[in-house]
Amino acid sequence: QVQLVESGGGLVQAGGSLRLSCAASGSISSFHVMSWDRQAPGKQRELVAGMTRGGNAVYADSVKGRFTISRDDVQNTVYLQMNSLKPDDTAVYYCNAEATLQNVWGQGTQVTVSS
Repeated sequence: QVQLVESGGGLVQAGGSLRLSCAASGSISSFHVMSWDRQAPGKQRELVAGMTRGGNAVYADSVKGRFTISRDDVQNTVYLQMNSLKPDDTAVYYCNAEATLQNVWGQGTQVTVSS
């Protein structure tokens, strides 16, 4: 089974940027959707951004215009470019790979945005 490893999280000031990476141990080309979700303390996990195999992207309203998801099916990596970060973006960010018979999660990476 493919494993996902996130990286790129950290502490950043409001208005700053971070780029998250999700490296897969195998091919991601078979996954219909690659997405980033996040979970803040005391809140439910929510979808941040997702991208289909065909390149169509969807974003949560709260991040539209600030975050950009991309996937590289050659490098088997998914990225989340996060700009104009806000304290409300503080959360653990998880990478997810979804296929018909598989749903794989990474271990998460912490993003903390200070005001």
